[in-house]
Amino acid sequence: MSTTADEEQELTEAERAGLELIRSTGGIHQSDFWKELDVDSRKGSRIIDSLEEKGLVEREDTVYEGHNTYYITPIRDPKDLDFSLLMAGDMLSPFVGDEEADAQSDAFSHWVMNLAYEEY
Repeated sequence: MSTTADEEQELTEAERAGLELIRSTGGIHQSDFWKELDVDSRKGSRIIDSLEEKGLVEREDTVYEGHNTYYITPIRDPKDLDFSLLMAGDMLSPFVGDEEADAQSDAFSHWVMNLAYEEY
């Protein structure tokens, strides 16, 4: 599900605060989410359910402090990702994708050479 700025505009104040918390931490356990937002578990679950339905966060089963719970992470918009560190000139790192590569491969050597030439 793709998200839009319009969907984020339609968030309630509590949902917006929850999303900001999840984004700023990069991920948070559900029980800590409730504590940080100062809401009870029922309201916290509703906020997370709504954010998940809108495609803004995802939750993963985990064990935290001996209890089964969820770890909530933000869903990043691909257009916000920075691939510049994987680039050498116009070449993408050979370690990205399905191609077999290692430190002795020709693809890696070419990529490193492009990286070196880019510095000058």
